[in-house]
Amino acid sequence: MQIAIGSDHGGYQLKEEIKQYLDKEGIGVKDFGTYSTESCDYPDIAKAVGKAVAGEEYDKGILVCGTGIGISIAANKIPGVRAALCHDVFSAKASREHNNANILALGERVIGRGLALEIVQAWLEAEFAGGRHERRVNKIMEIEKNPN
Repeated sequence: MQIAIGSDHGGYQLKEEIKQYLDKEGIGVKDFGTYSTESCDYPDIAKAVGKAVAGEEYDKGILVCGTGIGISIAANKIPGVRAALCHDVFSAKASREHNNANILALGERVIGRGLALEIVQAWLEAEFAGGRHERRVNKIMEIEKNPN
């Protein structure tokens, strides 16, 4: 499995913790930035990770900003991205099982390191359930193609 990861300055510390966790688990990671706590614009990072995941260069993506809100909104503008902002384990699992989320968004200023790593683990382990959920995900993808 290959993961694309990125953050803005507000999510930098948590992104680094997640990278260490993924490395320890033997999961390949490509860091799309930022590389410090110096202020940067989250849409740029969301676009880079989102394009890499939507283009199927990477299996999944993880994005982190201060709240997770801005970076998830930006990522979801890219066709093919289903970024889910999750601050609990149940939502993380459901986002994979029911929505086939391909990007996990987290807020460093909202959750602590321990919970964040539990969320990442649950999200990575969960599988898309298909069935009735597949019909709904297909409808989401149709909206991307024809929003009118």
